[in-house]
Amino acid sequence: MSILLALLLQVGPDPMAGAMQGDDLVRDRPPRPSAQTQTEQESLNPTSAWLVRCLDQLAEDAARAHAMAQIRRSEVTGPDRVLANHCLGMAATELGLWDDARTAFLAARDETPADEARIRARFASMAGNAALAGGDPADALGLLGQAQQDARAAASAPLQALAAIDVARVLVTLGRSEEALSALEEATALMPERSEGWLLKATLLRRLDRLGLAQEAIEQAARLAPTNPEIGLEAGVIAVLAGHDEAARQSWQSVIELQPESLAAATARDYLAQLDPAETVPAPTTTNEEEPSA
Repeated sequence: MSILLALLLQVGPDPMAGAMQGDDLVRDRPPRPSAQTQTEQESLNPTSAWLVRCLDQLAEDAARAHAMAQIRRSEVTGPDRVLANHCLGMAATELGLWDDARTAFLAARDETPADEARIRARFASMAGNAALAGGDPADALGLLGQAQQDARAAASAPLQALAAIDVARVLVTLGRSEEALSALEEATALMPERSEGWLLKATLLRRLDRLGLAQEAIEQAARLAPTNPEIGLEAGVIAVLAGHDEAARQSWQSVIELQPESLAAATARDYLAQLDPAETVPAPTTTNEEEPSA
């Protein structure tokens, strides 16, 4: 394991932010040490100790973490500077400073050694997403292209799938739907067991009015994640567009039953209100007619 990866893995849960299930960065991480062991480890490893403090500060005061990372970045080099840029990008993201976030994540990627392709791919993806959030999809596409190249160099299917999904989102923003669909085909081929790619593919196919293929994709997503409310919502939309109102009603009702207080449930209620009322069987009526007297 490289020095940089080891440092990232020491800082606690999800130091790279947004790791996918099955990602090497998650799978290879050892159990979080106890408080005493953590203290001993920090005394031996000031670099990872600093990143722990910066990320902890991020949860309490993002502006302070941002300043802390800027100072650190100006004082160090090598892996220390990579980690300073990482925390700086995270703080800028929390503050909505998308240009700062993009610049910091890209610097972290560029200053990560070339043989650390997995980490370079992650930072490039984070830079691309920051660019997209900042309203620059063209720049985002270029950065995510770098992420794809790095992920391929790392031979990491999870990172390749993640980058392909991000690329698809950008291409949709740019109005390049067919290219976006190709990217989602790649993502679902790389990680067929993940529901996210199938859900996004179903949504895009529905927007392209390819309802048969959209139905196949949403069924696969539902098999993989049957309790995901977003899948239930999309399944209902596809069903109603195909003229299957009752199937749509059942999908949206299931969302409400699963998470009645969620935003998804509120959306499902709005959708249901737009359908014609479900046919109901009238309750049996009884008459109280008196029997004729003898």
